[in-house]
Amino acid sequence: MKPGHDKQKDANAIADFIMKYPEIDHKLAHGENKLSLMLKSRLQVDVRLLRKQNFGAALLYFTGSKEHNVALRARANDMGWTLNEYALTTLKTGRIVASKSEEEIYVKLKLPYIEPELREMKGEIEAAEHGKLPKLVELMDIRGDLQMHTIASDGKNSIEEMAEAAPALGHEYIGLTDHSKAVTVANGMDEKRTLQQIKKIQRSQRSVPDIRLLSGIEVDIQKDGSLDLDNDVLAKLDVVVASVRSYMSLERTEMTERLLAAIENPCTQIIAHPTGRLILQRDPFDYDMERVFNAAAKYGVAMECNAYLDRLDLSDVHLRMAKQCGVKIVISTDSHRTSHLAFMKYGVQTARRGWIEKADVLNTRPLREFLSVLRPKPGSARAKVA
Repeated sequence: MKPGHDKQKDANAIADFIMKYPEIDHKLAHGENKLSLMLKSRLQVDVRLLRKQNFGAALLYFTGSKEHNVALRARANDMGWTLNEYALTTLKTGRIVASKSEEEIYVKLKLPYIEPELREMKGEIEAAEHGKLPKLVELMDIRGDLQMHTIASDGKNSIEEMAEAAPALGHEYIGLTDHSKAVTVANGMDEKRTLQQIKKIQRSQRSVPDIRLLSGIEVDIQKDGSLDLDNDVLAKLDVVVASVRSYMSLERTEMTERLLAAIENPCTQIIAHPTGRLILQRDPFDYDMERVFNAAAKYGVAMECNAYLDRLDLSDVHLRMAKQCGVKIVISTDSHRTSHLAFMKYGVQTARRGWIEKADVLNTRPLREFLSVLRPKPGSARAKVA
């Protein structure tokens, strides 16, 4: 940097450039190195203006929880350093030890790199110290999507349209899981229509050779825990996803027994959006999560991490609990139109926050392996792979 260079002038020029963004409604504040904006969407955005050499320290400081940052600062102090949003420096002289990247700061603190999703002060530093950090699942690991809806129930696209959109996202297989008959508002399918849907899916397979179509259902878990369709029909499907969509305010014991009964049903393979929450709209069901997860592990029933933006269910906390109980996870989008298939990234992000690894997720497996580890239904052979 040349002598006499006006750094504040540069910062002001950058701020002026940012203010040209068309979605900005108005400016809230403009300090020496900070710009606060209100977007037309009513989302507030704070922009920090820092020198390039401080980027790593700033990124680390503003990523993850306050508690994680406090722990890192305490660790730095114990080592004779101080850590802030500008740099890791020596306490005595203020000499910069690291600042350009997060990775080099963690190295100086004698820790392996901790992924941003883990920075919640929930055991990640101890895990890092002992070499036990999880290798988190990545979007590229996902091989298939196991919950989506078509025009057969409340979806907006046909079987073929959903199938044609999926390969571009790297999918090798998809499960077509329209609603069962109890969901009348979604034109749910009875036994006869379900059998017809299986045949439709099989016919559609001929026109989409680049992806395997799995016949499925999102079957309602009724109040007593029974499933909404006869088991002999469910056994003919490739994938049976069960979910609670009614009587959501049952008291804790009754809801627990309801879910346990559904899990014990030999045709149940996946429990969809297991707590029923809708973010900022509906609270989760109240039930004994540990009992339900232990039963799922016992019977080989997977729990869904629903990637739909209104759900993100299971939450990160419950995903980690499920993993500790030995439950396998399925990450699905619950798509109701082709554009929703891209929501998979949000499910993966949520799973990463729950310490979920590739091996924990069933649909990271190739088709043949996925079908071999999915809970087998009685009286039905494993689906044949062409």
